[in-house]
Amino acid sequence: MDDFSKRIIISQIELLLNYADRYYKRQFITRERSNHELLTRFEELLELYFNETNDRERVLPTVQYFSEKLNKTPDYLSSVLKNTTGSNASQHIQFKIIEVAKLKLSTTTLTVSEIAYNLGFEQPQSLSKLFKKVTRQTPLEFRGLYQRHM
Repeated sequence: MDDFSKRIIISQIELLLNYADRYYKRQFITRERSNHELLTRFEELLELYFNETNDRERVLPTVQYFSEKLNKTPDYLSSVLKNTTGSNASQHIQFKIIEVAKLKLSTTTLTVSEIAYNLGFEQPQSLSKLFKKVTRQTPLEFRGLYQRHM
C-alpha cells in the first residue's frame, strides 16, 4: 500500500463520516417544530416536578426520569435540547434547580441546608457546589446581594 492509496482510503472514510454527520444533524432541522414541542413538554414537566412534588418526597430529578415521561431515550432528549437551545437535558435540570433555589433564597428564611434538602439533595454542600458552578457565587452570597438590593 502506497501513500496515495492511504490518502484515498482516508478521503473515502472522511466522506462517509461527513454524510453520517449530515444525516444526524438533518433530523434536527427537519423536525424543528416537533423539537420545539418536545422542549415545551420537557419544560412543563420540569415545572410540574418542582410545583407538585412534596418537598419531603422529592429527590433530584434525572434525565432518565424526564425521558421516560416523554417516551424518548435520554441521549435523544439531550441531543434535541442541545440542538434547540444549546444546553443539554442535564443542564436544563440544573438551571431549574438553581432557579428554584434562588426563589427560595430570596423569598424565605430557610437555611441553605433546608433548601438543599427540600430540593432533593442528600448533602447541602452539593447545592452550594452546583450553585457556585452555575452562578459563580455561593447561595449565601446571592442571598446577601439580594437582601442589599431590597
